Amino acid sequence: MLGTGPHSREAAMTQRMTDPVYRTILLFDIEQFGRRDNVEQAYLRRMLYDVVDATLLDAGVAETSRLRADRGDSVMELIDTQSSVPALAKALLTETPALLHAKNRLIAESTRMRLRIVLAAGYVAVDELGGWVGRDLNHAVRLLDCDPLRKALKERAEDWVLCASDGIYQGVVSDGPLGVRPEDFHRITVETKEGPTIAWLHGAPSSPTPDTPASDTDSPTGDTPSGLRDTTHVEGDVYGPTGGRNSGGLHYNFDSLRRGERE
Repeated sequence: MLGTGPHSREAAMTQRMTDPVYRTILLFDIEQFGRRDNVEQAYLRRMLYDVVDATLLDAGVAETSRLRADRGDSVMELIDTQSSVPALAKALLTETPALLHAKNRLIAESTRMRLRIVLAAGYVAVDELGGWVGRDLNHAVRLLDCDPLRKALKERAEDWVLCASDGIYQGVVSDGPLGVRPEDFHRITVETKEGPTIAWLHGAPSSPTPDTPASDTDSPTGDTPSGLRDTTHVEGDVYGPTGGRNSGGLHYNFDSLRRGERE
């Protein structure tokens, strides 16, 4: 029986971190979320959940094969490796834009939802507090927040932009699976705290600016940047977990949380 005394938290803190397991990492972020009022933010969050859930359903990702973390203006999904990455890439390029168009056409221009999306993969562990940690997750978050991705969405008429990590591009996109055209992606260099890294942006290149590197680096990093010391810590079981038990070493019980899910 789990203790409830003053030493219970101390005992929990001393538990070992789980072994890292390999997962597909999918991130969504709403553009200019902080500029909206509370009513608009709540509405956009419901829209985001609908779009993410429908996209993953279209990709054939079972609820028991995914784990969600809600970060307010963004959603992170860890997806079991048994789920098809080519099918997920296709859904992001076809289903997600269609869903966004269908929802945005019914609301005011000032309220429409525009998304930055990152598809990556790598090793993620769960720490003693139940948060997600790992260099590969940290790398994916860096891509989601990078200037080239923000600039691309700002310049485009479409309401979405997709960035694939170098590992996803080389291992999946470059093979041209059904519904995915590798020639529609272009290589970008992303400057991060840990140094330059390579990623692949869907759509036509943005117009060059002084902030855009003139050429790619000769020493790119992939899904696992070298020399990375700090890691991203994501609480994966606070707001919107999806599924129940993740195979491969990540185990969760969400029954109590499901009873308190928001909206």
